[in-house]
Amino acid sequence: MQSRILVAAMACALAWPAVAVAENPNDARLAAELAALREQVAQLKATYESRIASLEEKLSIASQRDAHEPPPPAQAVAQAAPAPAPAVSPPGSAPVTRSSPTAFNPEVSLILQGAYKSRKSVEERHVGGFVTPGHGHDEDEHGDDKRGFALDHSEIVIAANIDPNFRGQATLAVLDGEVELEEAWFQTTALGHGVGLKAGRFLSGIGYLNDQHAHQWDFFDQPLMYKVLFGEHGYTPDGVQAKWVAPLETFVELGAEAGRGQNFPGDDRDIDGFNSVALFAHVGDDIGVSHSWRAGLSWLQTRADARESHFESETFGETHGAFFGRSRVWIADFVYKWAPDGNPTRRNFKLQAEYFQRRESGHLTATDEDGHDLGVSPWRTRQHGYYVAGVYQFTPNWRAGLRYDRLASGRQSLGDNPADIDIVSWQPRRFSAMVDYNWSEFSRLRLQWARDRAMPGITDNQVTLQYVMSLGSHGAHKF
Repeated sequence: MQSRILVAAMACALAWPAVAVAENPNDARLAAELAALREQVAQLKATYESRIASLEEKLSIASQRDAHEPPPPAQAVAQAAPAPAPAVSPPGSAPVTRSSPTAFNPEVSLILQGAYKSRKSVEERHVGGFVTPGHGHDEDEHGDDKRGFALDHSEIVIAANIDPNFRGQATLAVLDGEVELEEAWFQTTALGHGVGLKAGRFLSGIGYLNDQHAHQWDFFDQPLMYKVLFGEHGYTPDGVQAKWVAPLETFVELGAEAGRGQNFPGDDRDIDGFNSVALFAHVGDDIGVSHSWRAGLSWLQTRADARESHFESETFGETHGAFFGRSRVWIADFVYKWAPDGNPTRRNFKLQAEYFQRRESGHLTATDEDGHDLGVSPWRTRQHGYYVAGVYQFTPNWRAGLRYDRLASGRQSLGDNPADIDIVSWQPRRFSAMVDYNWSEFSRLRLQWARDRAMPGITDNQVTLQYVMSLGSHGAHKF
């Protein structure tokens, strides 16, 4: 029926030019073009009427089938449907090109980051008293050992809706000819009831900052607690994630993850099943029009099998080892935001804080710097730390912020006699201040100063000038 109405409408549209031709009989060329168009319309009408009649006949036969007979396969239905009619172009004009509704049209963005850094020359920059990823390498993943001008990772993000049920995204970090796959996941979009599933490689939902990329940070670098827990790029497991948002006026989100657990503090174990499990919960609400808050609690458990360790021993100095055992992390986070009348474009303030506790138990095989075997020793640690940060946007373009980090490595001992190989205990701390100018949400220039005492016996006054430029599609940042 819709096809017949379409054909009738096209015929009516051609009727008006026919009157104009009658008033100008000498215009033979126009009359010929109109005749050709009328012929094409007639052919379309005949084709559609024939196909509609065929479908009506098949529908009549199908309606007489036994109600319990299984439906025909989808391929047969597709073959029975009429093929789309070719586009009709006026004579002498270019043909009409139709794009497929399933054409791949992704959202693509490119993040450009770089900085000038002035700081002390340190052979191996690390966080004292902690075994961290990057300790013992020439530089950590974020390039903090580099002084002067340095390019940071450029991030390429490709995202798109796959179909009405799924969405996918991939994030690539590119630097000096090396490409690192940071994220590659798909998630559901239509499960309903506040339930969402994600699978692939993704930034874990534990804590507050972990699922934010570097260009979203309010400071040049991560807080010290994230460096000692997961490294510069955060905890990024290969696995699955489930979230549920409760149907309440107050925001309540519960989440669970299970994965390969190949990231620090675990390692890549060749096993079936899951090597890491994480649980998290977030609650939040508005206070009037201008205030809002969110609080969260997270837990992560993973296991390590010969995880590389590198630390300072009071007896033997530089010590290497391999850790076998279980690691557990608890994180509590809180965020408060203020914006006059709920409009953050001109002025706003954000206060955030996170506290962690990490416990590890197992055993450690250790060697000194010369390769002498120090034996296998029980390993049990209890470490904690926190940071507090505040950022105030006082004009539409200018922001300023302060941050304080403090950690406690606890007491860690090796050997039958704990006094034999004591790991250097330290309380790393750092104070940072920053100011940045934002031409728009896509371009930012930041100046940061920090007094860093993360390493025993070293006070490092650091100055960093950073740029962050975002090209292309740019999604909204999380709360």
